[in-house]
Amino acid sequence: MRLWPFGRRSPAAPAAGSSAFTLAELGPQLDGVLAVEQVRAEGHAVAFGGRLLVRPESAIGSLVARFRPFGYTPFLQAAQGLTWVRALPFVEVEVPSRPRTNVILFVLTVISTVVAGSGAFFVFNPFTDPRRLVDGFPFAFTLLAILGTHEFGHYFTARAYGASVSLPYFIPAPPPFLFGTLGAIIRMRSPARDRNSLFDIAAAGPLAGLVVALPALWIGLGWSKVGAVPDGGAVVFGDSLLMRFMTWIVFGSLPPGHDVFVHPVALAGWVGLFVTALNLIPVGQLDGGRIAYALFGARHRQVSVATFLALLALGAVTGSANWFVWAFLLFFVMGFQHQPPLDDLSPLSPGRYAVGVACLILLVLLIPPVPVAIQ
Repeated sequence: MRLWPFGRRSPAAPAAGSSAFTLAELGPQLDGVLAVEQVRAEGHAVAFGGRLLVRPESAIGSLVARFRPFGYTPFLQAAQGLTWVRALPFVEVEVPSRPRTNVILFVLTVISTVVAGSGAFFVFNPFTDPRRLVDGFPFAFTLLAILGTHEFGHYFTARAYGASVSLPYFIPAPPPFLFGTLGAIIRMRSPARDRNSLFDIAAAGPLAGLVVALPALWIGLGWSKVGAVPDGGAVVFGDSLLMRFMTWIVFGSLPPGHDVFVHPVALAGWVGLFVTALNLIPVGQLDGGRIAYALFGARHRQVSVATFLALLALGAVTGSANWFVWAFLLFFVMGFQHQPPLDDLSPLSPGRYAVGVACLILLVLLIPPVPVAIQ
């Protein structure tokens, strides 16, 4: 999950005391870019509607430079048969890098995932038998490699497009959380330039993470064993279609009453696939939500609402409370809105459109109907 915070106008920028002031300052900046036919105030923003005189990518490149000294950022959109330049009173944030917080959170996440992977506090007391914490290293290393590759996929792609972006923030989660982490995030401090860059930044994370997660899962399954299911309660991790297929390749059909007891590396691979699936859900500003905006544009909200209802239906059909929790968490924390790119006119390229559809198919393959259950 990324946030799209924006800074208010710089104190050095002229203070727009009225719409008339804004019109007088920004109107001339549209010369040679937009033949203005309509102008309207939208709260603190101003919208200029008319006929675009240059290609959208050239227009946004020129207008960003022209509007910046006045503390405004232009957004290029189409509505009511006109091309609109909406000038919003904020600029891209440039924040100096202070990696101390990132490093501290990463170290804490290393500790929490090692504890989770070793079974500390559930299987043994780490204060009386600290050497057993070493058992958590394979799980922690594999999971952090998957999460780190995912987030740095976003980071380096965003930097390649010149976007202002933070280093990854890893989120530690102490017991009783099963996996020792709630994932990682980066903060996007500037809007995407167009749908193509929005798509590339969003898709880079899940696809990069899979490059590590799939081999880890394959290797871990090779180290796993099949055994009889013991009597009594046990934590069971549900199989997605992809997980079931890989398990079948390695072990074939399992005898009745038997299951795969996964190696910690395989468990980390499972978590990596599950995190990827959650991120690919097309809601709000999740990776899948950004991909959906690049694919469907203004229909993004309808896609988000439909996905929210689908999650509730999945929870009702499977009887898994996990999906109700995740659906309402998305509703109250993430919402269904998405910040548009600066250039919302240039279409997504055909190749990216095909990859976007493949990402939605991948979501179906990666989602376990019942993620975690006690049996």
